[in-house]
Amino acid sequence: MSVKGSHCPFAAHLRLEIALSAALDAARRSLGPDPARALALARTLPPGPETSLLIGAAQRRLGDAAAAIATLAPLAAAQPQAWGVQFELGVALGAVGRTTEAEAALSRAVALNPRSVQARLHRAGLRAEIGDLEAAVADYAALVVEAPDQPPLWLSYGHALKTLGRQTDAVAAYRRALALAPDFGEAWWSLANLKTWRFAPDDLAAMTAQLARVDLDEADRAPLHFALGKALEDEARYAEAFDHYACGNIRHRARQPYDAAANTAFVQAQIDLYTPAFFAERQGSGCGVQGPIFILGLPRSGSTLVEQILASHSAVEATAELPDLTAVAATLPRPYPASLANLPPDAFAALGLDYLQRMSAQRRTDRPLFTDKFPNNFMHAGLIALILPRARIIDVRRHPLACGLSGFKQLYAQGQAYSYDLADLGRYYTDYAALMAHLDMVLPGRVHRLSYEALVEDPEAETRALLAYCGLDFEDACLRFHETRRPVRTASSEQVRRPLNRDGLDQWKNFEPWLGPLKAALGPGLL
Repeated sequence: MSVKGSHCPFAAHLRLEIALSAALDAARRSLGPDPARALALARTLPPGPETSLLIGAAQRRLGDAAAAIATLAPLAAAQPQAWGVQFELGVALGAVGRTTEAEAALSRAVALNPRSVQARLHRAGLRAEIGDLEAAVADYAALVVEAPDQPPLWLSYGHALKTLGRQTDAVAAYRRALALAPDFGEAWWSLANLKTWRFAPDDLAAMTAQLARVDLDEADRAPLHFALGKALEDEARYAEAFDHYACGNIRHRARQPYDAAANTAFVQAQIDLYTPAFFAERQGSGCGVQGPIFILGLPRSGSTLVEQILASHSAVEATAELPDLTAVAATLPRPYPASLANLPPDAFAALGLDYLQRMSAQRRTDRPLFTDKFPNNFMHAGLIALILPRARIIDVRRHPLACGLSGFKQLYAQGQAYSYDLADLGRYYTDYAALMAHLDMVLPGRVHRLSYEALVEDPEAETRALLAYCGLDFEDACLRFHETRRPVRTASSEQVRRPLNRDGLDQWKNFEPWLGPLKAALGPGLL
């Protein structure tokens, strides 16, 4: 008796398995180059652990970390020994700021698969982000031994070493990255971004040669221009330096557009909303915890110095420059800030608690006060007053031309899109000054303004006033801030490890002939 294959149940099942296996393989292969296709293919497959992992991994790569967590969290609970599930969940948790859970998941992934460079690299980066720098450096140190020919790995290792204040070791790591990839623009910029370090003549020649290459990757050009600008500025070749800063800004701006009108409209919406009556009607409705000290303003204004001074006090813990307040604001109904007018009174306390819970992952001590030095928090200063009425708010102000030029010379790791054009920089500073002036009017005395120039001229008087505003007794260690050893992640990390000096006060004057667009945007009222 013969049976045709088309009528055999086993043959049909086999064909189905082969088809499903092919679809699964196709989805896996698409995950890296085309996650949207991988997601579409995975959704055609029968439910199961492998399908869920593919869906969650594709969702994460497509930028929907929340959906990825919803997919992966039940799978991770059901399969605690599956390292790939733990890894994908950890990365997704890190993307939404759930850093404590993310570190735990990534550590489980590493324990389950110690040979996974990818899992260990992500864990190292997360540890650096949450301030566990010693552990991050240990992770990177092991990784560079196992994979010594990876320039980006040496770069990340250098960043962690720099944050810990190990400048010599950081330079060596950046140099190793450049030895492997002489055209690695980000490594050149990382050396320049040490601020207190100077390039040798051979370095200038090497950077110039790289920029002359017609085949240089566009992603390397902007950081090389910024680095060469810093090198030439140190040689007092200001016209050439400005040309390179300008070229770097133009190239980076092309990759990061900015809407100045939208920013001005957002500021004006706050000015229109925040009246004395608005705050009076909501008085007492926020979270009454005293702990946070917000240090805000514009980047490159001296905020890291103020943070270092406060971190030298026995009652204050410095955390990091993190957008947790921005994340809280993002949970509010749109349009924000107008939606604040419709929130019930208890919502403000809940928002304050949400912020404190997010920041708890950054705390390493039981000191009663802690700093949050994210400069752009000035955009949410009114929200701070509503949700954390006992928080301190310090507005660090620097001469607008000095602050503007310093921002123009800085290549930021992310954000600050306004800073790559002098006219936009001036308009952004104007928006900032207008918002803070309005808050001074409707909440008199709520914000402590600290002038960087005044702090340099009379550090003791300004430090005493700062501490008094924060409700703290004076401690002499705050004047010896450069002796305080702690991780510092910002571009000023090496500068605040040195005694206060006047070196940076008038540097902007070397570039004054080229600051016309900045001056015009600022207007006579701010100059």
